[in-house]
Amino acid sequence: MIPAAIVPPLLAWYETEQRDLPWRHTRDPYRIWVSEIMLQQTRVEAVRGYYARFMEALPDVRALADAEEQTCLKLWEGLGYYSRVRNLHRAAKVICTEYGGVLPGVYAELLRLPGIGDYTAGAVASIAFGERVPAVDGNVLRVVTRLTEDFRPITDPSVKADLREQTAAIVPEGHAGTFNQAMMEIGATVCVPNGAPHCGGCPLAHLCTAFHRGTASALPVKSTKKPRRIEPRTVFLLSCEGRTALRKRPTKGLLAGLWELPSTDGALSPAQAREQLAAWGLNAGQLLSLRPAKHIFTHIEWHMTGYYAECTAPAKGFTWAAPGQLRDEYALPSAFRPFLEVLG
Repeated sequence: MIPAAIVPPLLAWYETEQRDLPWRHTRDPYRIWVSEIMLQQTRVEAVRGYYARFMEALPDVRALADAEEQTCLKLWEGLGYYSRVRNLHRAAKVICTEYGGVLPGVYAELLRLPGIGDYTAGAVASIAFGERVPAVDGNVLRVVTRLTEDFRPITDPSVKADLREQTAAIVPEGHAGTFNQAMMEIGATVCVPNGAPHCGGCPLAHLCTAFHRGTASALPVKSTKKPRRIEPRTVFLLSCEGRTALRKRPTKGLLAGLWELPSTDGALSPAQAREQLAAWGLNAGQLLSLRPAKHIFTHIEWHMTGYYAECTAPAKGFTWAAPGQLRDEYALPSAFRPFLEVLG
């Protein structure tokens, strides 16, 4: 079991050592909720700028609910995992229709909203509303498995549920939000992933079984991941009268419903690329090869061949965006950014 004795030294450490992050200067449930969604699978430093822009454009739940989906996607452009912002948008609409535009202040009610699972509900309920519930993310799982030297795989749902229950038992009354943030913080900055933990600066080292037995670097245990599938793909940067061709991806699957530079499966040769342009009804002059690029998704890796072509006339089936529109209106996933650099 996780020793309850970790609570006092952990809270004392957090009071002096916590990072200065913008979402820690508020108790506004909306701002805390948005920050927690942004921080899922994303580094803190990458989130800072996005968070500031999002809050400036959509400062409250009603502003988010009333926004066009394309506006939300543009604000999220490059942050990845776009289902997160789509669920934020959907949840904001639910909050406005069912909760009067105010986030529900109870863990069980938060769980009912799109895109909110155990961790996010626990974080918002504890930090914004003081509810005595845990918020167990990957950082916290790493901390607790090392504290208790637990070699069970954290990818097993039953193990994760047990560790959440153990954490819930030591959440201090009246300090739930601070405790949860402190656990996440020590996992992010001291009991770090992808490297040796900084045990010499850890306020919990004297209570950590893995530290005393020299096994901290072996924890946590995860099930072996399947290797990512490699998918060759050809991307076209097509220009006509100063405008760039875009199109919507299918409504289901990878990057569902987002804008993209026209692309197709496989690594096409120049001759095959010209055949593809003709099949799209496009006449092009010189076809230029672009620098190959690679983009890694969670389970898939795109290896991309690129071509640039000046088209003699726009073809149907594409949206032709002016430079200002490409910059301000259309959200393109970061997979296509290497090719857009050609446009300056």
